[in-house]
Amino acid sequence: MTEVVSLAGISVNRYTLFKLFKYAVYCLLTYNVYAFFLENHAAVGTVFADGISLGRVIEGYNDFIDTLAWVLLLVVFELETWVLSDTKLKGGTKWLLNVVSAVCYLFIIYSFYGYLSEMVSLTHLLPVTGSACDLAANGGWSMVLEQDDYTALTAANCGQLADVHLLRLADAQIVGDAAVWREIQWLAWVDVINAGAWLLVVAILAFDVWLQLRHELSDAVMRYSQIVKGLLYFTLLVCAIYWGFNGSFLDFWDAFLWLVAFFFIEMNLFEWQAETSAE
Repeated sequence: MTEVVSLAGISVNRYTLFKLFKYAVYCLLTYNVYAFFLENHAAVGTVFADGISLGRVIEGYNDFIDTLAWVLLLVVFELETWVLSDTKLKGGTKWLLNVVSAVCYLFIIYSFYGYLSEMVSLTHLLPVTGSACDLAANGGWSMVLEQDDYTALTAANCGQLADVHLLRLADAQIVGDAAVWREIQWLAWVDVINAGAWLLVVAILAFDVWLQLRHELSDAVMRYSQIVKGLLYFTLLVCAIYWGFNGSFLDFWDAFLWLVAFFFIEMNLFEWQAETSAE
């Protein structure tokens, strides 16, 4: 894709600001990789108190691995649809981008499996016999506050779980109010839906790029592609709004930034296809 300064008559200064804004969004997404690592690492210390096995790393650090793979894939799409010219998207360069993309897709699909596994594990809740303070006296128990947020269950805070329906995870010493677990289960479902929708988006986008490199991305194909992706982006927006009201701010902020970032990728593709058609 040859970089062109044509964006509907935007002046050079405004175009420069546009690029700065775009790459600022990309930088914020890169920072979110670190933020999700800290969040996941804190949760892993509680959920996997006896140590996390290699096979469950993807479950424990799901958000971190998923976001890292997505950032790398975003870089690939930016290079393919905007930075690199068509003549450079050949040979070794194209093979390198394909390899990076393939690795990212493997981790993204594996991460989707991690979200699915987490959602399934949250369906395995068991009733608790006795009170929360009885468990606190035994030691080694934690209390869930919200998704990926836990604290040690002690004599000082066990009273918060008095007169509530207590449930615990089947494979961990984590206890909580049934209402809180229900909210976490809904959030886990949203994680699965969000991850699945993004998989479909990038699959269609990768197909669009493949057709464009072959000069076969017609206006009709582009139109149908935009309709399907529009429905998927709407689903992703609904997920982001749900997180804004019921999830963590980091989840909402990250989802919003990804929608903005892929809006830029869609603009790149539109400009690229328009340029090729004009030629």
